[in-house]
Amino acid sequence: MLLKDFRDHFRKELKGEFPATEIDSFFYILISEYLGIDRLQLAINPETKIESEKLIKLESALKRLKSHEPIQYITGKQEFFGMEFRVDKNVLVPRPETEELVQWILDDIPNKENDLKILDIGTGSGCIAISLAAYLKNAGVQAYDISEMALEIASQNAEINKAEVQLKRQDILKLEKLDESFDIIVSNPPYVRELEKKEMNRNVLEHEPDTALYVEDQDALVFYRKIAGLAQISLPVNGLLYFEINQYLAHETEALVKKMGFETELKKDIFGNFRMLKGIKI
Repeated sequence: MLLKDFRDHFRKELKGEFPATEIDSFFYILISEYLGIDRLQLAINPETKIESEKLIKLESALKRLKSHEPIQYITGKQEFFGMEFRVDKNVLVPRPETEELVQWILDDIPNKENDLKILDIGTGSGCIAISLAAYLKNAGVQAYDISEMALEIASQNAEINKAEVQLKRQDILKLEKLDESFDIIVSNPPYVRELEKKEMNRNVLEHEPDTALYVEDQDALVFYRKIAGLAQISLPVNGLLYFEINQYLAHETEALVKKMGFETELKKDIFGNFRMLKGIKI
């Protein structure tokens, strides 16, 4: 099949499933990934013939897109904070809002050479912990997750990005106290309520891991309560606690963290939603 004909086929198959601009974005990502061809090369050589084995890969990717599987799971990677991270169905796809959380933490550290001890709870792909370790070379960074499969992905990502991160399997809700003290604790825990599922896109709802996303409606702040309690014990005075939060529960989350002995600050993301919370232990 000629490349221009596959493009037409690709657009037709996905029409009605995604906006036209997103369909084209998927197409260019895939031909770059599987064929090593960019948009300019396509414009110059639309008659390029696709080899049969590569056409099979493209058709498989198209089928997965039709089921609304995230493009990042299909290519197996996602860029985050200027680095490449491996991702699959066992971890959330790293998002721009989480990059903002990492940047906030880095902006709050005046001396990047300090020997800080940092803990990331619910690390998933490891994007937060690895990014912090990459930019804070003297920091001792640890990361917890309940999923062994997620930790395997995080381990691979640490190796890919040459970052020193100590990974540990841990069910944070069953932990009475942390083994040691930390200067900074950060977490992007599950925070989407069951009642909010109707707002989710199919690519998230049907493909990303439930355990990393959802909490019960009647106790939506369970992870924030637990982690703030652990942080209250394990952080020194003026120690820092950072959360990614549910925009609909921003003020409730802030009130909870304040009640547990922290001065707080809410921060909006690039979309204008309250998405981040900082706590300073008092």
